[in-house]
Amino acid sequence: MKEELLLVDAYNVIGSWPELNELKLDNRLPEARDELLRILSEYKKYRKINMVIIFDAMYVPGMAKKDKHYNLDVVWTSKDETADSYIESLARKKQSRFTQVIVVTSDQAEQWTVFSAGALRLSSRDLLQDVKRAKKEITRHVHSYKNLGSGRNSPFSDQQLNKLARLRDHLSGK
Repeated sequence: MKEELLLVDAYNVIGSWPELNELKLDNRLPEARDELLRILSEYKKYRKINMVIIFDAMYVPGMAKKDKHYNLDVVWTSKDETADSYIESLARKKQSRFTQVIVVTSDQAEQWTVFSAGALRLSSRDLLQDVKRAKKEITRHVHSYKNLGSGRNSPFSDQQLNKLARLRDHLSGK
C-alpha cells in the first residue's frame, strides 16, 4: 500500500472553510492560519498521514521558510513563488510508486498539472468533511475509553467469578 502525502494549499482551505474564512474576513488571518494548523495537526494524528501545509507569499511576503508547527511541515513560499507553483513542483518530486500525493487546492490549472504527475485531488470541502468525520471518531473513541473504567469489563458474571475464586482457593489448598 502506498504512503499518502497530503499537500494543502492553506489559503484555499482558509477561504473555503466557513469558520476560518470568517476569521479572515474579520481581519484575523493569523488566527485563521493558527486554527487551520491546529485542526490539521489533530487530523494528521488520527489519520496517520504525512502533510505539508503551504502558505504562499500573498499575505506574508518574503517569508520563504520551512518549519514545524503543531507537528506539521509548514512552508512559506518566497515572494516570487505561489503556493500553486510550489505544490506543482513538490507533487512531481514526491509522487512515486511508493507515495501517493493528494493535493488540496481549488486552482484548476494546477490540478491538471498535478494530475498528469499521478497525484490525486481532494477538494477543501471534502477535506473539511473528512476532518469532521475524524473528529467524531476521536470523540467516540474518547467516550468509549472513558466508559471502560466505569465498570467491570469481564466476560464473566459475579456468580461465575465467585465460583472460579472458590475453585482456585480449593486447588491451591486454602
